[in-house]
Amino acid sequence: MKLSNHLDLSEVTRSESAKRNQISNMPTPEHIENFKILAENIFQPIREHFGVPIHISSGYRSKELNAKIGGSLTSQHCSGEAIDIDMDGSTNGVTNKMIFDFIVANLDFDQVINEFDYSWVHVSYTTKRKNRKQILKAIKQNGKTVYI
Repeated sequence: MKLSNHLDLSEVTRSESAKRNQISNMPTPEHIENFKILAENIFQPIREHFGVPIHISSGYRSKELNAKIGGSLTSQHCSGEAIDIDMDGSTNGVTNKMIFDFIVANLDFDQVINEFDYSWVHVSYTTKRKNRKQILKAIKQNGKTVYI
């Protein structure tokens, strides 16, 4: 199922952790609609701006999968409102920092997080309320993830 011109549902539901643990990772129809909105407002503008394939390292997480990997209880990944983008290893010259900077400068978003010095970029979009345009950086302090 296509969520947008350049994003397929299989790209946002793929999960090695779900496979390994035999956990279903199929979103509800409401979550699929949320992903379509996220694709239109976040993914497609990024894809069109850079003109290269954009790699999603994490998309949808069922509640069971989210619990298994220790995700936040309020993770927007569980509602189809968040994706993680990781361009590391890409040979097309687009970096995670470039993605992050483009989002901040050009898109409406709920949260964008520079995860551990641009190891990947988390970005979310919601229609449940006004998007917060919250810009965060994830770091480790005393072995725990802290957002600043």
